Amino acid sequence: MKVSPSLLAADFLHLDREIEMINSSEADFLHLDVMDGVFVPNISFGFPVLKGVARECRVPLDVHMMTVSPEKWISHVRDLGATIMNVHQEACLHLYSTVQHIHEAGMLAGVTLNPATPVSTLSDIIADLDLVLIMSVEPGFGGQPFIPHTIDKVKALKQLCLASGSKAMIEVDGGVNEKTGALLASAGADVLVAGSYVFGSKTPHEAILSLKNL
Repeated sequence: MKVSPSLLAADFLHLDREIEMINSSEADFLHLDVMDGVFVPNISFGFPVLKGVARECRVPLDVHMMTVSPEKWISHVRDLGATIMNVHQEACLHLYSTVQHIHEAGMLAGVTLNPATPVSTLSDIIADLDLVLIMSVEPGFGGQPFIPHTIDKVKALKQLCLASGSKAMIEVDGGVNEKTGALLASAGADVLVAGSYVFGSKTPHEAILSLKNL
């Protein structure tokens, strides 16, 4: 299992320490939630903060754009040196074009689905995606309880990937811990995003390893 700790749950007063912890851990990615207060009812951090994080972080960046018109920010995300740019299906009027532009910028293209958005909406584009992120909570705030229906949704997405020949990784974000992570691993998830479970732990390195070993 791959693990992508979410910086949204970090101690923002001591980001240098938090990045140092990530660099010395077994994390596969660092998950960065960019929120605009419009697409989601919260504001997180912008590109000045992300540039500082990118400068110090040695783990590949998994940038999750929770914004309207995310295509406007492709060049900014590219300039961070991000490995993955993730956009919401619900925020993209021309999703295929956005995905192609992300690829042209040299990044892996991910598409996120909100809890109420069915997997079937990706049937015509799944073969072009490198990753699909399933939200297991409503986007916008960390620390929410896991939505149980997510397990069935991951299973459905796994079947869609197999039927289409898509190599897209399946990522899940929201309420992830060792218990829900085990259920998601069994359902077919490839990457787990964990915020509070990692950054709220007294032993974050062990928390990351507990998810990697699922």
